[in-house]
Amino acid sequence: MPAPPAKLFITGASSGIGQALADYYAAQGAQLGLCARRSEPLQQLAARWPGQVHCYPLDVTDAAALRAAGEDFMADRGVPDIVIANAGISMGTLSEHAEDLDAIRRIMDTNFFGMAATFSPFIGPMRRAGRGRLVGIASVAGIRGLPGSEAYSASKAAVIAYLESLRVELRASGVKVVTLSPGYISTPMTAVNPFPMPFLMSAEAAAPRFARAIAKGCSYVVVPWQMGVLARLLRLLPNAVYDRLMVAAPRKPRQAAAE
Repeated sequence: MPAPPAKLFITGASSGIGQALADYYAAQGAQLGLCARRSEPLQQLAARWPGQVHCYPLDVTDAAALRAAGEDFMADRGVPDIVIANAGISMGTLSEHAEDLDAIRRIMDTNFFGMAATFSPFIGPMRRAGRGRLVGIASVAGIRGLPGSEAYSASKAAVIAYLESLRVELRASGVKVVTLSPGYISTPMTAVNPFPMPFLMSAEAAAPRFARAIAKGCSYVVVPWQMGVLARLLRLLPNAVYDRLMVAAPRKPRQAAAE
């Protein structure tokens, strides 16, 4: 008897990594609950995969809306096999500029709090079912602080630590927690970067690599792997050496890049 189709709930599905993962899993026959702030791209995904997509236009900083969406999806499709907290925003920020403080708060609310709010409706049902994957999209930018990206680096460092805490907390439950740390992936978020991006990879090429890591229940994976090696080397550098290397590094513009 064939296995039933997988059930997934994905945030930030309107573009980039989230959309690529939605298309990848839909092509395998999965049933999808997809969230994003923009409704039109979600409707396009629903039209591309008729009968497989439930659309939830919302902002992940709205915990009540996320809980309602999660409960609606579970009432209709059951407890998901995989929940992917992918929604995120990035922009260059400098704390010296008072006008950047609102952006700093928005980045932390979306990238960190939004992940916790995404997982919250599903942890109890998954724990009771004794199975499932909670997948958080982090970033190599969370491994060491990048100049001009104070808020983004901080938010992704928080995400990495949060996912580690959650992984240990759920270790005996049967629920796996997977941390995916992309390097440079070609998305609207990276399109604004005015500098060369080493090992740049398309979201479509990255999606199956992410999916393999999720299926294995890997605790932590960097894609592409070359960026993981580079990030680990940077992590090992003494602060004085790292500071000298990075002080002249190019900065992300002080403007938003959407999920």
